[in-house]
Amino acid sequence: MDWAAVLEDKSLQNLPYKIETNRYGQIVMSPASNRHGIYQSRIVGHLLRLGGTGEVITECSVETDDGVKVADVAWASAEFMERNAAFIAYPEAPEVCVEIVTPSNSRIEMHEKRELYFQRGANEVWLCDLNGTMTFYGCDGVLTRSSLFPEFPAQV
Repeated sequence: MDWAAVLEDKSLQNLPYKIETNRYGQIVMSPASNRHGIYQSRIVGHLLRLGGTGEVITECSVETDDGVKVADVAWASAEFMERNAAFIAYPEAPEVCVEIVTPSNSRIEMHEKRELYFQRGANEVWLCDLNGTMTFYGCDGVLTRSSLFPEFPAQV
C-alpha cells in the first residue's frame, strides 16, 4: 500500500495510533499517550520560538528505504520546503527529525529510524524519552546539544 492510499483510506482515519508503513507496504501502528502529545507540543513550542524562517511540522511523513516513517516533530528550512512542499510524503528528510519514544518502541527500532532519517538527508535526529529528556544525534553519533538549535533545552 502506498502512502497516498493510506491517507485516502477512510477506515484508517481518526485512529488513536500513529501510522507508518514498512518496506513491504504493510501498515505499522503505534499507540500514543497523552504524555506523548504533551512532549510533542512542548518541542513544537521551543522550535517555533527558535526556528527562524523554517517550518515546524508535526507528523512529518518521510519516504525511506523501509517505507514511510513519520517523525513526531520536524523542522525544515525554507529551502527544504521549496524543494519538497508538493510531495505527499517527503522524498528527503527535513533537517531535524524528532521522535518521542514510547514504551512500545525498542532501542533497535529507534536506531533504525535514526539511520533511515540520516540516509534521507537529516542533519540531526532528536529523541525525547518518557521523562522528557532530549538526546541529540548527528550523523556521527550523540551530540551534547543540537548544533542547529544550541539553545534547545535538554529537558522538555
